[in-house]
Amino acid sequence: MKNKAIIYFALGLLSLSSCKKDLLDKEPLDGYSASTLWKSEADAVAVLNGCYNYWESSYNIMYLDCASDNAFSQFPWEGYTAIGNGSVAAINPDGASANRWVYVGIQRVNWLLENIDPTPMDATKKSRFKAEARFLRAYQYFIMSQLYGDVPLVTKTLTNDEANTIARTPKADVTKFILDELKAIASDLPTSYSGNDVGRVTRGAALSLKARIELYNKDYANAILDYEQVMGLGYKLFPNYTDLFRIQNENNSEVILDFQYKENDFPNGNIGVMPSSSMGGWSSIDPTQALVDAYEMKNGKLISETGSGYDASNPYANRDPRLAATIVTPGQFYEGAYFNSIDKNASDYYLGGNNSLTGYIVKKYTANLSDYADMWNTGLNTIVIRYAEVLLSYAEAKIELNQIDNTVFDAIDLVRKRAGMPSVDQSVYNSQATLRDLIRRERRVEFAIEGLRWFDIQRWQIGPQVRAGDVYGARLGTVDASTGALSLTADRIFVEKRTFDPAKHYLWPVPQTQRDIDKNLSQNPNY
Repeated sequence: MKNKAIIYFALGLLSLSSCKKDLLDKEPLDGYSASTLWKSEADAVAVLNGCYNYWESSYNIMYLDCASDNAFSQFPWEGYTAIGNGSVAAINPDGASANRWVYVGIQRVNWLLENIDPTPMDATKKSRFKAEARFLRAYQYFIMSQLYGDVPLVTKTLTNDEANTIARTPKADVTKFILDELKAIASDLPTSYSGNDVGRVTRGAALSLKARIELYNKDYANAILDYEQVMGLGYKLFPNYTDLFRIQNENNSEVILDFQYKENDFPNGNIGVMPSSSMGGWSSIDPTQALVDAYEMKNGKLISETGSGYDASNPYANRDPRLAATIVTPGQFYEGAYFNSIDKNASDYYLGGNNSLTGYIVKKYTANLSDYADMWNTGLNTIVIRYAEVLLSYAEAKIELNQIDNTVFDAIDLVRKRAGMPSVDQSVYNSQATLRDLIRRERRVEFAIEGLRWFDIQRWQIGPQVRAGDVYGARLGTVDASTGALSLTADRIFVEKRTFDPAKHYLWPVPQTQRDIDKNLSQNPNY
């Protein structure tokens, strides 16, 4: 959608700036009242569009994998290095742990809900506008409660004094509020939009988020029911995994929810953080060896299995095609040359310039840099929920309830076959335990660099197993510039040592800057 109308907001509201720092980072709303706004549907649209400004971002989605075992963030000022290695502290006002504690969008939604009723407009559309806004608020509470646990649950406009004396609400109560909201609004949302409204919240988005939260909270029976509803709404997997993430295919049949961008006016400026310096990028998000090793061989066997065909001297050959679609590995032909990050004489050498410190760079979103006139100013939308998640999550919920039937294998096989992988070998994956291992691996490789891995680690409680210890990158050696052939040594890139305390690191610290403002805010354990 090239118009992307939902990214715009009334200029007066965009120019608001707070003269007093407060807990919720509120924007002063006293300059706008029923006497200056809410006179027409256009006013309501303008305010609703403003609510869409803050609910998500490409930065949040892509960088969150650096909090997991999938990726390493080499620049501490970008906020994720300390979170990834376990050294994060509450006193980190510029870090990611502070930047996700945001109430601006929630405050806008609360203001809209308190003021929209008198607006002269179609009643059905007004109900839809409210539902859209309530979804955006629910989504932000979902993210904050996942990251911080207890967070202040605010459902009305607060004064500065009120905002600075509010306590955290138990996560269970926040989760119940979110689920109740999503259940209440689903029927008021359409299943699809057309024209300039493409990109707004749909019924599928509400049901998918509700099911995701139910899955995360082990309410598998209700998750299955909601996923079945979504599976009946007409979504389909996009035929090509690589092209799914290209700008010319945005808003395709697989996309259930995305964050919309528009070149120049409201650009996605984060594509450039992925390529290495020879391509004008920063290599900010560096895939790990652990992620590379998670991809199966193309025959469906693990690289550690006997008979898999894995060749340690040519480790990227004959692998799950999603590996080459997601990660640029040494020797891969990319942007007109064979990528070489392992040879000290190469321009992309891992120790030179803004190059990846793991020897791998992200290819998802950047499969063809020629798609962008300027990779720092793009209109590429960021997918938040897509149909593949629905299929794999449905299968996971059924597996966890030990309701293993053909629908489980059908859902997994749809995702695998789209990627060019064989169907699940049911002679190998024939129990709850083996299928649990499969679905967890499948989620990891399917959704790499899409911001889901950290939440999976958190809910599966596998942090000590996957987020602690030494982090490695590619093996060193040479790349033939004419053929891409590898000649590898026994030396492997060592990146960093990570720690993970399960009594601490499943939650992020409440930013100390917020606790300095509001003395009623408690801190998460051990920070």
